Parts: sequence; structure tokens; C-alpha cells
Amino acid sequence: MAEKNTDTREFSEAPPRVSEWRRFWRVFLQRRIVIFGLVVFALLVISAIFANVLAPYDPYRGNMADSLQQPNKTYWLGTDIQGRDTLTRLIFGTRTALAVGFITVGVAAVIGTALGMIAGYFGGVASAVIMRVMDALMSFPMLILAMLLAAVLGGGIQNVIIALSIASVPGNARVMNGLALSLKENDYILAERSMGSSNRRVMLGHILPNALPPIIVLVTLQLGGIIMAEAGLSFLGIGIKPPGAAWGAMVNDGYRYLLTNPILSFAPGIAIMLVVFAFNMVGDGLRDALDPRLRGVL
Repeated sequence: MAEKNTDTREFSEAPPRVSEWRRFWRVFLQRRIVIFGLVVFALLVISAIFANVLAPYDPYRGNMADSLQQPNKTYWLGTDIQGRDTLTRLIFGTRTALAVGFITVGVAAVIGTALGMIAGYFGGVASAVIMRVMDALMSFPMLILAMLLAAVLGGGIQNVIIALSIASVPGNARVMNGLALSLKENDYILAERSMGSSNRRVMLGHILPNALPPIIVLVTLQLGGIIMAEAGLSFLGIGIKPPGAAWGAMVNDGYRYLLTNPILSFAPGIAIMLVVFAFNMVGDGLRDALDPRLRGVL
């Protein structure tokens, strides 16, 4: 009898409860390259917030007497053709990069997710119209489409954000459409609809929350591409207007002096490289932590 009770107790014991937050942070921080990306991201945010405190000079005023200075004790990264401190403009360029990146991915994620969810959930005419428009936009590479829109709208940070947002919507819509098509066939969605729940309740209460992890990963991975696209537009002269501090414009201004003052182009170029690399690594870490098939057990 005692042996029977022991066997029953062994099989009836519930498994230990696992904290999802602990599991998430354990998987997310298990690779050093992801920690490096987080450190770079933290430094960028600090530089953008406290640019006025960290920058040693005015980013828009120069001294022609100090034009094209080599790196020295006064100007750590030298000066440009107008005598403006390169380090100061690099710090203020962080604000431009992060503002364009976060606002663009936010707008594109909201619009693309809404359109993709409507198309995937309702199907029929709504899906045909929305997804064919998305396919038409996706037939152009994102940077080419952004260049076309920016050239039509004109330069300036607002027009750059509009152009990049429109160019980024199709990717979000396609991902959300596929997720909605898959999620709406689950049993709990069918049960919710059989109980008389409205379409809005099903979409916002069940489909959207279950689709958030892939969307979050996609948005994080898009940040690096958006910042690089903004730098490309500024480099071509159809992005941020002078005298605004933008890394792409700084690369364009400095490439004429590559033989004499290479730091003018190398400094913003390295900044762009680090930002794109950091966001890609953070996005890769989020994918591993949010995907149940990759994160393992605690």
C-alpha cells in the first residue's frame, strides 16, 4: 500500500513553475554580442538625450579660421570645411538617427500591422485589395522607393520620415497578414467567435497579442535598415537639409577630403556601422528569446 501511494505521489506532482521573465532574460543575455548591442544602444540613447551637455561646441556654428583641422586636443575628431567640430556634429547626429529610426518604424508598424491584420482576418475583397497594393509597393526596393518619395516630397526630417514609413509598411503588412491567417484558424479563436464575440474583440484581444513577438523582432531588425536608409538619403542630398547634423550628410561632406582628412567620413561611417550592427544583434537576441522553439528551458 505504501509503495502504491508513493508511485501515485510521484506522478501527481506538478512540475516546478518557471518564470517567463527569467527565461527571457537568460536566453536574451546569453550571448555577449547581444550585450554589446545593448551597450551601444544605451550609449546612443544617452548621447541623444544629453547631446547639449556632452557636445563641447555648437553643432551649427563654425570658425573658418579652424577649417579642416586635424584631430587635436581642442577638436578631438577635427573640424569640417566650415570649422565645425566633427565630434559635436556626430553627437547631435545621434538625435537625428534615432528620431528618424524610431518614428519611422513606429508609424510603419502601426499602419502595416493594421492593414495586414484586416487583410488576413477578413480575407476576400479586403485581402485582395490591400495585399495587391502591398505587392506593388514591394516591387520597388525600399531604398529606391524612399528615394523616389523623398525626391517628390522634398528634403527635411518630416518628409524623410514619411518616405521611409511608406516604404517600410509593406514588410510589416506581409508579416502580419501571414500571422493573422494562421492564428484565426486556432481553436480558441473559433471558440471565441462561436460565443458571439465581435471581430474587433477577436482581433485586438487575441490575434494582435499573439502576433506581437514576431512584430517586435521585425521592428527591431528594421531599425538598423531605416537608419542606414536615412543616411543614404542624406548622403545623396535628398534627406536632412543643411545645417542639420546627419551622419549621411557628414559622410558626403567629408569624402572630398579622404586623402587629407579621412576622419571626416570615417567617424560618421563607423557610427552608422555600429548602430546597424547593434540593432541587428539586439533583434537577433529578441528572436531567440521570444521564439519558444529557440529559447529552451530554464
